[in-house]
Amino acid sequence: MSEPTINNTKDKQPLKLLNLGGRTFAPSEQVPIPEWPCTTTQRMQPTLTLKDDDLFLITDQLGNISDCQPDHTHLSLGLLCKDTRFLSRLELQIEGQAPILLSSSARQGFALSALCANPYIEGKIEAETIGIERNIVLQGALFEELTLTNYNTEPVEFEISVSFDADFLDLFVIRGAVRHANGTIMRLVGKSEIDFNHASDDIHGVVEATGELTLAYQGLDGILMESRIRFDQRQPDYFKGYTALWRIQLNPHETQAVGYCLQPFIDNKLASAVSPPANLKQALAAELSEEQKWRDRATKIHTDNQELNLIIERAEEDIYLLGQTFGEGKVLSAGVPWFSTLFGRDSIIAAAQTLIFSPEIARDTLLTLAAYQGQVDNEWREEQPGKILHEIRFGEMARCGEVPHTPYYGTVDATPLWILLYAQYYSWTHDDELLNRLWDNALKAMDWIDRNYKPTGYLGYQCQSPGGLRNQGWKDSGNCIVDHQGHLADGNIYLSEVQGYVYGAKMALSGLARLRKEHDLANQWEKEAHDLKIRFNEDFWLPEAEYIALGLNDDGQPIDSITSNPGHCLGLGILSPEKAQSVAERLQAPDLYSGWGIRTLSSLSPAYNPMGYHLGSVWPHDNGIIAAGLRSLNREEQALELAQGIIDMTLHQPYLRPPELFCGYPRFPNSSPVRYPVACTPQAWATGTIFQFLQIMANLIPDAANNCLYIVHPSLPDSIQFLCLENLKIGQTLLDLEFERSGSATACRVVRKRGNLRVIIEA
Repeated sequence: MSEPTINNTKDKQPLKLLNLGGRTFAPSEQVPIPEWPCTTTQRMQPTLTLKDDDLFLITDQLGNISDCQPDHTHLSLGLLCKDTRFLSRLELQIEGQAPILLSSSARQGFALSALCANPYIEGKIEAETIGIERNIVLQGALFEELTLTNYNTEPVEFEISVSFDADFLDLFVIRGAVRHANGTIMRLVGKSEIDFNHASDDIHGVVEATGELTLAYQGLDGILMESRIRFDQRQPDYFKGYTALWRIQLNPHETQAVGYCLQPFIDNKLASAVSPPANLKQALAAELSEEQKWRDRATKIHTDNQELNLIIERAEEDIYLLGQTFGEGKVLSAGVPWFSTLFGRDSIIAAAQTLIFSPEIARDTLLTLAAYQGQVDNEWREEQPGKILHEIRFGEMARCGEVPHTPYYGTVDATPLWILLYAQYYSWTHDDELLNRLWDNALKAMDWIDRNYKPTGYLGYQCQSPGGLRNQGWKDSGNCIVDHQGHLADGNIYLSEVQGYVYGAKMALSGLARLRKEHDLANQWEKEAHDLKIRFNEDFWLPEAEYIALGLNDDGQPIDSITSNPGHCLGLGILSPEKAQSVAERLQAPDLYSGWGIRTLSSLSPAYNPMGYHLGSVWPHDNGIIAAGLRSLNREEQALELAQGIIDMTLHQPYLRPPELFCGYPRFPNSSPVRYPVACTPQAWATGTIFQFLQIMANLIPDAANNCLYIVHPSLPDSIQFLCLENLKIGQTLLDLEFERSGSATACRVVRKRGNLRVIIEA
């Protein structure tokens, strides 16, 4: 996923007055246009990340969001919703000083807690004698509660403060886009200066008479965005600007609490898809209850390896957290912070990876993407009839037409991948209702593939939109499609894995057509797949390297660098058996396999960079797909080695989360994987890889339409002796399965079955 360059904007004069819901706003100041370049490279310091549906928060380890200074050290921090930053400053202080951090955690994913103490306050309080417990929960809004305890033997008095601000920046600006104009910071007309207990001349802040604090901004499109802050338990004693201050008096060992709720609004309507409860305790209870109900419907997975169990538990929690409402269903957003929205490719792959865990994710993904399926030819958005979207955005820049993400369709592979997921989901569920409901969408998707691949015999891409992506496969950064000399490929590009997806889509849809007794279509797609396979094995083969090319260029010549891309073809059937084995062997060579995982580009390439986004880094999902392909070739030892490498890498990560990617440096004894500094975490298809590896171990092959589940030669790695899957759903049957390793063999037994599914175990 790459970062677009913005080169057009709409320059409008801000409105002078705005009235919404009886509230009148006037311009306060024009949002300044940064004079320094905004980049994502500064997200180096440890952070805490929370997410609830379409709301996410990134803070420092104390739970603070510091002001964005000109060096943009903390530009990626903030509270965001609908691709807009509704909070760019959240700073807790005691007597004007930062508390001393003792510990903090965001393990729950939707809540963080931080334990702090006071610094030395001259003439008033000894250091580390005031306990400050900070709790923040997201649930349709941001809830914070501060619990203050006096551990002195004498009464104490002090001021505690929380400072707020909101720049309402569009996420594209936070990621590095440059705008030529911005909207206007607004203020409520008729506000008054208030000190609830002690009016003072030095108080310059303004709040509403109710004590609610409002931060507001009017975009270039006239849309008003607000952060409304309501104070709970106890009103602040006074305000200085957008800083709320409480005068605290505590007897020895006395505890007091203060808190607030921040709700984002867009045009006087709640911005989040989730309706917030009344307070933090209700928010926490509602979130825990919702997650538990969701977990009860999913497969329960555990092993005898406690470290792996922790990774699995974290993955389950993160799949829940990454769920985001689009229309009626929840789909996995791609990743926090940069890609917390609906993606075609990412959401599809993650849904396929998690079929063993929760098939309903795939169902919602298929339906949601079908609802956005391309209808017309639109060059700006690269939309075409039948095409599946790449990415959708809801921020000001999208609304103003400065970016084409409304939605943007610049992806070559999401459409065949959607068809593959459609068939895979049916294999797991025998959901005839969805099969029939989306059949027309599947036909339109195949029509789009045919229109674009038949002129050359291959499905390719070339960017058409001035605001679009140069590269439109899964490696979509601008510099990653290179030949063996490291030179960039130009013009139309036909990637190897995309042809594998097309082959798989035609074969899968052919099988579904036969179920529907549409034999002519089935025969047609099967023949087209057969012809594609013959051409592909001739045109993409590199005889000297005994490997598949990254792709073909406009002239039909191979883009002959050695990459991980051909590994995606292993499990799709497009390679001849001999060539498949040759590709599998080549993937083991040390220039591709780092010891942690397979690199995106050979370390022998002139373009190799172990820190490059797609030029030598290692991506967990890439390795998961390759491992699944190796398993299909009966190369389970090699597949399990890949799985173990990614699991070992994950054990080194904060909260045991596999990151979007990591650097491609080789693994040595006692070495640690090298982190990529701005990798998304949690990230959907990285998290989904954990479930994909479990599926590789169990090797379940569902055929729900024929009421069968095949378990073919299950194989646990050396690090696991026992694996249990409970509440596994195949069609209408629920299963409990146990796998146990003895020596080099793994046995499987059906512990419980609720339904009439036939389970066939092939040792």
